Amino acid sequence: MNARRVAKATAIGAGVAGAAVVVSAGVIIGQAKAARRVIPQAEAPPPRGDGVYGPRLPGKPITMVVLGDSSAAGYGVHRPRETPGAMLATGVSRRLRRPVRLHRYAVVGAPSAGLTPQVEAALEVEPDVAIILVGGNDVTHRVPTSTAVRHLVNAVRDLRAAGAEVVVGTCPDLGTIRPIKPPLRWLTRHWSRQLAAAQTMAVVEAGGWTVSLGDMLGPRFSAEPTRLFSWDHFHPSADGYAVAAAALLPTVLAALGTAEERRLVLAPDETVRSLTRAAHEAARQPGTEVSGAQVAGRDRGPEGRWAQLRRRTAWFGHPRTDEPETSVDAAVPLERSVPGGTERD
Repeated sequence: MNARRVAKATAIGAGVAGAAVVVSAGVIIGQAKAARRVIPQAEAPPPRGDGVYGPRLPGKPITMVVLGDSSAAGYGVHRPRETPGAMLATGVSRRLRRPVRLHRYAVVGAPSAGLTPQVEAALEVEPDVAIILVGGNDVTHRVPTSTAVRHLVNAVRDLRAAGAEVVVGTCPDLGTIRPIKPPLRWLTRHWSRQLAAAQTMAVVEAGGWTVSLGDMLGPRFSAEPTRLFSWDHFHPSADGYAVAAAALLPTVLAALGTAEERRLVLAPDETVRSLTRAAHEAARQPGTEVSGAQVAGRDRGPEGRWAQLRRRTAWFGHPRTDEPETSVDAAVPLERSVPGGTERD
């Protein structure tokens, strides 16, 4: 990217008409290098939460797979129960009163291109639902949006063709990460939202569901950085992952569930938009679900495919407020069956 393009991309309005900040390419490059030095490299893989949650519950286990990058793997926590996959398996098992068999294939550092081998492994276990969290590494490595989205949509199509429901947590807003300073912060925010909107449009077109993660942790991180982010100030802590899992859980239930389950988890605010408008609105509103919709029996209107936005209120079964508290009981998984025995984490 040359200096002219960087200057154009970083003209930031400051509330005064015509005001702008012009940044040289050298400043951006220098800040990117500084951020990489501040953010530690992964030292060890995150704990695995694979196993059957609620093994004593009746019915055939629901097979859940978790794909993506470090945010899907749960990097930054120390116990299996603290990973997003374990929290989601726990929530689904408790809500549906069914055992859930969890397989985590997510890899720390994976970009969207890294989904291909993960999907191949996941298809071998015949998943009922796949949760994908990916995009952050595409932003930090400046992978073209079209390239990142192409890999993601191929993954969604392959999983849907195998009969799995797919829920994608779209790219988080990396502009909220403290080690990233302005003006690089403003650029990463723009890139993150751009990718999140593109992911939403592609995933819904491919038959999946999306949940915008956006800057969900941003305001809370500013207020309580030691509680919601891990030691590296880049990856979430256990409480931070709980916030993201709480946003994803209602959509996972809706994707899997009956009409009654949908009634239990839907918020009053449900709005139909064109998919393009829905995607951009969701990118600005963390916690917004986007799925395909019909109007008058038709999938498409004058502006393209119809989509429905839902702003969820569930917090692991409790009403969600602007500053929800983690339910300790909800955050602790059900008894988990693992090779060699049954345990609690």
